[in-house]
Amino acid sequence: MTISFGDLRRGVTLEIDGQPYEVVEYARQRMQQRAPVTRIKVRNLLSGAVSERSFPGSENTFKLADVETKPCQYLYTDGEFYYLMDLETYDQFPITKDKIGDVLSFLKEEMNVEVVYYKGQVIAVKVPTFVELKVATSPPGLKGDTAQGGTKPATLETGLTLNVPLFISEGQVIKVDTRTGEYVERVT
Repeated sequence: MTISFGDLRRGVTLEIDGQPYEVVEYARQRMQQRAPVTRIKVRNLLSGAVSERSFPGSENTFKLADVETKPCQYLYTDGEFYYLMDLETYDQFPITKDKIGDVLSFLKEEMNVEVVYYKGQVIAVKVPTFVELKVATSPPGLKGDTAQGGTKPATLETGLTLNVPLFISEGQVIKVDTRTGEYVERVT
């Protein structure tokens, strides 16, 4: 299926040169007495590389990539493979660490995720924007450390280390933004 410039949106997946790309930004530039140029900033779904593409002319069409997203649940790891379960068919399947990518530090057992397929093959795992994780270790915050409220390092149950406010202690659950990897708020 093909779409025109008017149908482009952030997050739309296109197939360019036989590779799946996700649209990050798009714009059409028109200079005097010249044909318009469509500029698209895209992220390759296989490699993660971001690039900018230009398409001359006013009547550009783009082919949609055969990308499918399915809801799944992360079950466990045996050290080599990470096992997930399709929530529609309840089939379990293993995937490798490289398919999970940088979201591995946010994964915990029994977490619901989305698995992205391209032509029937798993290419990525997407976690929710915000996840709740338990603080495994954190040094005690000393009263009067700073005037503005300081931070200290904390290691979470998944092994992720990030800076948290001084009042956070071991065993508490915090909300973390998976896009930036930063502390958002204390849950309990």
